[in-house]
Amino acid sequence: MVLGTAAVPLASADDLKHRKHEVQGNIHKTRKELDQSSHDLVRASRALDRAESRLKDAQSELSTARGELAAAEILDQRMQAELDAAVKALQDARSRLTDGVQEVHDQRTQLGRMAVQNYQLGGPQMLGLSMVLTSTDPAELTGQLNSVRNVLDKEATVLDRLKASKVLLQVQKEKVQAAKQVVAVKRREAAENLERKQQLEAKAEAAEAKVSELVDARERARSEAAKAKAADAKRLRQLERERAKITTMLKKRAAAARRAAARERARARAQERADRRAHHQPPSTGGHGNRGGYLSYPINTYITSSYGMRMHPVYHRWTLHDGTDFGAGCGTPIHAAASGTVIAMYYNEGYGNRVIMDNGWYRGAGLGTAYNHLSRYSTHVGQHVQRGDVIGYVGTTGYSTGCHLHFMVFRNGATVNPMGYL
Repeated sequence: MVLGTAAVPLASADDLKHRKHEVQGNIHKTRKELDQSSHDLVRASRALDRAESRLKDAQSELSTARGELAAAEILDQRMQAELDAAVKALQDARSRLTDGVQEVHDQRTQLGRMAVQNYQLGGPQMLGLSMVLTSTDPAELTGQLNSVRNVLDKEATVLDRLKASKVLLQVQKEKVQAAKQVVAVKRREAAENLERKQQLEAKAEAAEAKVSELVDARERARSEAAKAKAADAKRLRQLERERAKITTMLKKRAAAARRAAARERARARAQERADRRAHHQPPSTGGHGNRGGYLSYPINTYITSSYGMRMHPVYHRWTLHDGTDFGAGCGTPIHAAASGTVIAMYYNEGYGNRVIMDNGWYRGAGLGTAYNHLSRYSTHVGQHVQRGDVIGYVGTTGYSTGCHLHFMVFRNGATVNPMGYL
């Protein structure tokens, strides 16, 4: 249990360390993708991305609102049909109730007339008794008694019908009441759906207005991004021309260094032959070695972007990242990677403040180094500096999205991967 408990903090620390490396890697990747981009292009591209994202969300909201509105309209039509049917049923029930009330009224009137007649004549039972007592002809008495019986049957039939009509009338009243309730419910549901439909209509209108506004915003952002992209493409061409200019200059210096090295080797061989003749020494078996080892790191820090061709994420073309980027805070001292002479110091729109050095004949070729995006210098043109001397400080001038050093290496005037020399 103790071992298991102790392992939890270690695992959490490993997770945090892994997460830190992951986040750091994402930061480096983002910096790498945004390299060779101006602040204007980065800002315009991010604004366009935000506009695209917001427009996509707004279009989704509009689609949802339109779908809900369409469903509400279909439901409204169905509810209206149900309400119309309920109203029709109520009207029919009321009509039947009116007919029932009239029928009961008519039956009561008929019974009333019968009651009046019976009262005036003494009633069918008394009339029959009177006929039995006064009649002398049996046949006549039979007929009279049948008439009395018919009167009694009619009264009973009318009374039964009245009772039945009253029952039906009560049923019809209940049907009317039920129909009223149904109509009330349908009206309430229809009113609620109508209110919801009106809200959805307002929501859809607002969503459409928002989409229209965001479409305009996206077009403005797209226009700004296009302008920034065109400006960056122009600056990129300027960078390429600048690189070509430095290449030409360093090629000339490399050729001069090569000729000087050849003259030095010839002089050394002539001197060696003269020395051998003078001292009768055998020829030397050793060759002429190179002048030194690898370049030193200009800053002892991590690399954020490597040398090489890459697809630019904004203007979608293959471009050369002509150096190695070292991440460091602005103001960090930059050291000369090798001894040499400062041949140029100036500001360039792309490279910012830069220092270019001629490091002479190095490993069989003319070598040059360049340090870019400096915040300030600590050397001057023509100065000879030693390996490790501070020549300037890290900055974010020129074509830069953050403090870093863009370090370049030239071999016979052409840029090469600095990692092959560091």
